[in-house]
Amino acid sequence: MNQSGNRQWAREALATLKRESARSADTHLLKVELPGFSGIDFYFKDEASHPSGSLKHRLARSLFLYSLCNGRLHQGQTVVDASSGSTAISEAWFARLLGLPFVAVMPACTAPAKIRDVRALGGECDLVEDPGQVHARAAEHARNGACHLDQFGLAERATDWRGNNNIAESILRQMEGEPHPTPQWIVCGVGTGGTSATIGRYLRYRGLETRLCVAEPQGAAFARGWPGRDRNVRASQPTLIEGIGRPQVEKSFIFEVVDEVIEVADAASIAAAWVLQTLLGRRYGGSSGTNLVACLQLACAMRKAGQGGSIVSLLCDHGERYAETLFDPNWLARQGVECSAWDVALRAVQCDGQWRPPC
Repeated sequence: MNQSGNRQWAREALATLKRESARSADTHLLKVELPGFSGIDFYFKDEASHPSGSLKHRLARSLFLYSLCNGRLHQGQTVVDASSGSTAISEAWFARLLGLPFVAVMPACTAPAKIRDVRALGGECDLVEDPGQVHARAAEHARNGACHLDQFGLAERATDWRGNNNIAESILRQMEGEPHPTPQWIVCGVGTGGTSATIGRYLRYRGLETRLCVAEPQGAAFARGWPGRDRNVRASQPTLIEGIGRPQVEKSFIFEVVDEVIEVADAASIAAAWVLQTLLGRRYGGSSGTNLVACLQLACAMRKAGQGGSIVSLLCDHGERYAETLFDPNWLARQGVECSAWDVALRAVQCDGQWRPPC
């Protein structure tokens, strides 16, 4: 196709993405009342309600816009990215919208439901046995002519952190009429690093006192690198929580905009995902559980200090995607994960506001 024809296709593709954005209503901000925390309000932004089922819907749209506006994406070109699932599903959704082939390079251990979702949207799954090789495999596809969306390399620059209905602006707009409209804390996990970078930058841009807490699986790269701003560290252990807990410091990790990091054991995250089902009446994934654990720890510290206010966090994706893993007792037993002690502790803290993790 000549340059003029591709420019015309790109204009039409951008218009398609703009119409999709206009049709997508904002996600709900759910308020949760916990009896042990008088004067502290909890809010969870339900990013699983996006058309592609996760927080990554926003990122996928931004990555396609970035590739189109930088002249990297052309009509009929295959699109590729490395992803453990939710980003791949969202990217497959947008690729289908634009009529483009899509390849997701995924660790072979990715939850089966996520693999099925990508394929159901017309995407191809290139499953890699060694999770550490997904970036190299995606780069190989790019050398063969695919457009590499590169979520880990481009997340923080592809998203407009100053506003334009990004997730931070949306949260604060929805909080305007609440009793404590300026949150004490916003809590999120770190996958690509794009969400934490966007929220942290926006809080500073607005001059707000709200602090940003990153909730990480124990020993993950962001948690290990953050205290010394060390970009060379590696994770000290793997995690069962998909989408967060990266083994290495990614290009989009911005340590400087984060005020606190809380490490959460996998068993606690999984138990908290089950607790969320009780609180909200539906299932959410393990990273949402990680966020809940961090919120409860922060609230306990606020309560101990005699502080009130609000804490806002994210519900990242549907729990149905983990029916064969995190919500399957047999799978948990095979992984050697015992969540009962954490389940007791998390249900108790909701009632008395005392943080007592199991020994």
